[in-house]
Amino acid sequence: MVFSINNMFSKNKKSGDIAKDRLKILLISDRTNCSPEIIQMIKKDIMYVVSKYIDIDKDKCIIDIEKSKKPYIFANIPIKEVKYK
Repeated sequence: MVFSINNMFSKNKKSGDIAKDRLKILLISDRTNCSPEIIQMIKKDIMYVVSKYIDIDKDKCIIDIEKSKKPYIFANIPIKEVKYK
């Protein structure tokens, strides 16, 4: 179950796609015992922290919480450029 957090908030989505995204969030929240709101906050925080140090392509970020034996976070965050200080 992988989806882009930014695509979820796109205004061009069909209602069926929006319903699928909501179902994915509900399934993840059920498997991890976290509310959908907490999961979204975690994803936004991860993107915020990474973008402080690295210029990332936020439109193509994929952040997911999966569960096999234990829940884990899967993140695919395309890097545009490393910020040097």
